[in-house]
This record gives sequence, structure tokens and C-alpha cells, in this order.
Amino acid sequence: MKTLLLLVISFATYADDFKTTEAKLISAMNSSIRTEKETQRDRNRRPISTLKFFGLRDDMKVIELIPGGGWYTKLLAPVLKENGDFAVAYGTSRIEKSLLKDNNDFKDVKVLAKNNKMYRKEGAKFYSIENTDLGTKKVDMVLTFRNYHNFDFEGRKAMNDAAYKALKVGGIYGVVDHTRRHMQGDDNENRRRFDPVLAIKEIQEAGFKLVDYSNLHYRPDDELRYEVGRKTVTGNTDRFTLKFVKVKK
Repeated sequence: MKTLLLLVISFATYADDFKTTEAKLISAMNSSIRTEKETQRDRNRRPISTLKFFGLRDDMKVIELIPGGGWYTKLLAPVLKENGDFAVAYGTSRIEKSLLKDNNDFKDVKVLAKNNKMYRKEGAKFYSIENTDLGTKKVDMVLTFRNYHNFDFEGRKAMNDAAYKALKVGGIYGVVDHTRRHMQGDDNENRRRFDPVLAIKEIQEAGFKLVDYSNLHYRPDDELRYEVGRKTVTGNTDRFTLKFVKVKK
């Protein structure tokens, strides 16, 4: 009975914590800094439900890998600004030149692994990555959205190892990406998709434990046949949403 009571109290505490985080997320989603094109993606990307699933709280130390144009950065940075700590790493040049430059609302965002090198080897379809050390420890959460598919095996391994090294024991590694059919080889239609079973295998080999997955981004009418940039697929791709935890030092 005592154990059950502690679990109920713990769940209630987390729910209360997320109410604060959720309010900050809603405020960030309504910010004028977001473009109309970005806000139109809210319904599909479901950021509140996704970040709740990963366990985000506004007092966490969080790293976003490969932020791209900053879609999630514009939500995470305001949420973590007051009580938490937020950093980005790898592929940060776009937001460094736009979002982070001379923008007071994002002045506290840290850029890690500035000397990392992301590049394609001659004739390669996928990126390699070097100098991946994030230079920080005991992080609560590392997140990456729709990026895993961009890297070759060595690049994915380096990224997973860097995330593991940066996280504290019990820290969360959250990965979202476009789904590829299991064991399907590369072709012209699936370059921006990835086999979720292979992703789980690779991330577990880095030392992580898979603790949960979500159907938040499951799309039964995506037949997994076409490139995600096709007009008939864009905005409706099936995506896997995986939650891992670091279990050992």
C-alpha cells in the first residue's frame, strides 16, 4: 500500500510539473516569432503531446541535436529559459545566423560542439559527423527530431555515443524520425526514412535502454512507399517516436 501511495504521489507531482511546462509551451507556440508555415505544422507534429511523452519539464537541462531551421528550438528555448538550461548541437549554422543572432529572447541558448564536422563523403548519400563531444555532463534530456536518417552508420554511432556520454544516469534520449519498412534497402524513395527496428538496435548498442514508444505519429495511410518530400506524403508521414534511458555511467 505504501509503495502504491508513493507512485500515486509521484504521478500527481509529475502531472502538476507538466501543467507549468504545458502553459509555457502554449505560450511559445503562440509567439509572434513563429511563422505561419511553422504554426501550420503544430497539428501534425503535436509538440505538446510529444514533449509530454518524453517527460520534458521546464527545469531540465536539455540538448537538441541538429535543430535545422529551429522549429522545436523556438518552443524549447522559451520553456527552459527561466528554470532550466537549453543547448543545441550539430548542424546549428542556420539558427546561429537567424534565430540566435541579435535576438534577446534566445540569448541564453548555448551552442555545443562548435568544432564538429558534418559532411558527405565523396559520392555518399548520407552525412558523416566528426568531433561530436558535446562538452557537457549530467544532462537530463537529449532530443532529435527527424534527423537520424541523415547519417551513415559511423555518424549515427558517433551521435548516439555523444548523447550517452552527455546524459546523466536516468537521463532521456528521445528520437523521432520517418518510418522505413523493416530491413528495406536504400532506394530513391526512402532516403529520408529509417527502419525503427534498426534504430532501436543501434541506440541500445550505445548503452541505452528502450523504455517506451508512442503511436502519436503513426499514420496508417502512409504506405511507406514514397519519399517524404512528395506532395502526397508531406505532412502525413508515419514517424516512430522512441524513448530511451541511460542506465549506467
